[in-house]
Amino acid sequence: MWRLTLTGLVLALLALPVVAGDFEDGRQFAASRDYTRAMASFKKAAEQGNVDAQFNLGVMYARGQGVAQDEQQAVIWYRMAAEQGDLPAQAILGFMYLKGRGVPQDERQAAAWYLKAAEKGHAEAQYSLGVMYAKGQGVTQDDRQALSWYLKAAEKEHPGAQFNLGVMYAKGRGVVQDEQQAAMWYRKAAEQGDVPAQAILGFMYLKGQGVAQDDRQAVAWYLKAAERGHPWAQYNLGVLYAKGREVAQDEQQAVTWYRKAAEQGYADAQYNLGVMYARGRGVVQDEQQAVTWYRKAAEQGYADAQYNMGVMYARGRGVAQDDQQAITWYRKAAEQGDADAQYNLGIRYVDGKGVTQDYIEAHMWFSLAAAGGEERAIKNRAVVEEKMTREQIAEARRRAGAWIKTEPQ
Repeated sequence: MWRLTLTGLVLALLALPVVAGDFEDGRQFAASRDYTRAMASFKKAAEQGNVDAQFNLGVMYARGQGVAQDEQQAVIWYRMAAEQGDLPAQAILGFMYLKGRGVPQDERQAAAWYLKAAEKGHAEAQYSLGVMYAKGQGVTQDDRQALSWYLKAAEKEHPGAQFNLGVMYAKGRGVVQDEQQAAMWYRKAAEQGDVPAQAILGFMYLKGQGVAQDDRQAVAWYLKAAERGHPWAQYNLGVLYAKGREVAQDEQQAVTWYRKAAEQGYADAQYNLGVMYARGRGVVQDEQQAVTWYRKAAEQGYADAQYNMGVMYARGRGVAQDDQQAITWYRKAAEQGDADAQYNLGIRYVDGKGVTQDYIEAHMWFSLAAAGGEERAIKNRAVVEEKMTREQIAEARRRAGAWIKTEPQ
């Protein structure tokens, strides 16, 4: 059946003989992009009950084709078609209620309309209903129901449903965890061009999860997703080029892929790009560029980047030397449990650089760093203890203990 859709122009065939002329005229006008005349012809047919014309009017109002955009009018026409049993109209009406477009948002109504279409085999509605059960939107949260609806849509080759089935099997939601089944469904979605599925399939081949470990397959799937702009795949492809895993080691290629992901805001890639600039690997060494990329990652809470920002400020590399800024960034990383940052904070409190000298704080940070595996902290803690009273040592230990209990691990 030819008809207009929200994602592309499709034209409907003749439906009801009584309005065939008007509908056919609308179809031809729409084909020639004369939307004003198409709107007029479809409206005549729609008012006489032509369900395809009603649906097409909904699309044209939703898109503002041949008429001022008006989602409330779109809903009116979708509803007319939906109440005649039109499955795409029922599915779109579910979407409109879910998003509150043209109607007050109402997740129960959304689920009800999705259900009408889903029960008649509409794949998009089945997928959407699965999402609502998975999230508990408009229905009681139920992973088994989500799985059931995803499966119905997936068997109709719906890539989103296939991907979500992969997630359900990978996490054991609504079904016994099964990485082989997860990989199978990810592959089905990936082969249809689903980009997140391609990226995850690359990861599964890299780690040998649900499939035999295969670096070549990992590279192939990462590349498919990376070329479509998936930042996680771009980052991982950069790592593979940096390490030379199943591709010739090529640090310039690594930088290229890190940059693509970094420019999309992917913090791991921003950090790695900073490292490449700091070390002159794959690019001309440039500490200012290193600081730029470290800062982007650090501002997203990336602890390693925060630590490196502390180092750069402490040493005046790529930025003007600034002990207080060094302390600020060390503290941000230290509060996330970074042992190197905790150790450096301890040193700063001993020396009083960028902070007021405070042996209690120094002892506390040395203790936390030591707990994180920093061996130098043990020796420095012993040194600072020689300058402290028993009461000060006890207070430092109390603070460290309290920090360990309250801070996220």
